[in-house]
Amino acid sequence: MLPSIFSRKGASGFSWASTADQVTAGLSASGLTAVVTGASSGIGAETARVLAARGAHVVMAARNLAAAESVRQAVLAETPDASLDLMELDLSSMASVRRFAADFAAKGLPLNILVNNAGVMATPFSLSEDGIEMQFATNHVGHFLLTHLLLETMQKTARESNVEGRIVNVSSAAHKFTYQEGIRFDKINDETEYGSIGAYGQSKLANILHANELARRFKYFV
Repeated sequence: MLPSIFSRKGASGFSWASTADQVTAGLSASGLTAVVTGASSGIGAETARVLAARGAHVVMAARNLAAAESVRQAVLAETPDASLDLMELDLSSMASVRRFAADFAAKGLPLNILVNNAGVMATPFSLSEDGIEMQFATNHVGHFLLTHLLLETMQKTARESNVEGRIVNVSSAAHKFTYQEGIRFDKINDETEYGSIGAYGQSKLANILHANELARRFKYFV
């Protein structure tokens, strides 16, 4: 039996124990297009599954296309008429992010929903190909750039459809475990003071700050 903290319902009527199927019951996403990063496993795979089951056209963005294809086949077995595309995306590489955005634009698709989910957690210190600490590069910088590159398409879609878009940054309670001073902007790549949990926490805090700023800027867009 789940502890009461997990089953206690909030203002939405749902709790931490609520499933995506329960939250979206009775809702239709027909006519909407969604990009879900990290759709090859975990939260990303479940998000792609449920959005597709509710009728959305889902672009599954993943670094591991073989794993993502396995997820896609499982979704199709459950929902044969689901609409899912696979596209390669490595959030730790700005070149990969730019390539993904260009390839997506070339498809001429609308974009209603962007779920910035992919991430790595508590990894040993390493730098991305762009010379950025890997957790910060993957969890925040990659998603920040991706969002920036897809914003024009999302704004155009919102104007033409008169339907508000949604950008969801998947964060974590671990944002509370960032370094004592918060985000170490001047020490992002400092291996001598690196802590895997602190570095993960600061990347998740950055996700929240990014989401807050997006909400502030686009609150009255439509």
